[in-house]
Amino acid sequence: PNGAGKSSLMRTIATLQSPDSGSIHFGDINVLEDKMALRKVLGYLPQSFGVYPKMSAVDLLNYFATLKGVSNKNERNALVKEALEITNLYDVRKKYVAGYSGGMKQRFGIAQLLLNNPKLIIVDEPTAGLDPAERHRFLNVLREVGTNCTVIFSTHIVDDVKELCNEMAILNGGTILNHTTPQEATKALEGKIWKKIIKREDLEENQQLFDILSSSYNQDNTLNIRVYALEKPSDDFVEVTPQLDDVYFIALKKDEPAQVV
Repeated sequence: PNGAGKSSLMRTIATLQSPDSGSIHFGDINVLEDKMALRKVLGYLPQSFGVYPKMSAVDLLNYFATLKGVSNKNERNALVKEALEITNLYDVRKKYVAGYSGGMKQRFGIAQLLLNNPKLIIVDEPTAGLDPAERHRFLNVLREVGTNCTVIFSTHIVDDVKELCNEMAILNGGTILNHTTPQEATKALEGKIWKKIIKREDLEENQQLFDILSSSYNQDNTLNIRVYALEKPSDDFVEVTPQLDDVYFIALKKDEPAQVV
């Protein structure tokens, strides 16, 4: 959820802030003892970032590549061209980045982190605020990039995890509540998620009787409620296929005695 500590974790892994305790390792790299070793193989995209207002994408990427130590002009041009093509920005490479849409700016953020051929990419809540089409394009780019390296991706949007991730962790209050795969997480709930339709005025009564995970309105103003139970709660419930949302809500409910959510 919001405020769970996702951005703090991303910044810590990216060597931008120090942890209170613990250790971080990436392959043979002890991150806390050798930050520069990680930075050489790291690509990082924060939640928000600024750009020079009057620089085109191609010029700005050339500038970033120079800062990353790519001194050979031909090599630099080739890297920039490849990054623009991967992120589907080549046709708009001469436009000012400041004038890009939200989704295009996020794809530009991916383009800049590709310039040093990273082995680890950290992306912090990149789809927040994107419209559905931009979100879809961005996830496609990230999916392609992730075939050649490790991607750590933080989000509070469950559909992002379902579409993109091979592994997932649910974080709340700085603590990992669940670490698994999306497939294993939903499989573990098979036969334990139930649904029934109720009247709006009956919601409070049902909340006292059942472990309600979520509710949604129907067009006739009735409610669908989803319930977690090891056995069928009552005859008017039907079993439904578990969703990642159910996994998320169950993890937070189990954490409630120790956390104020």
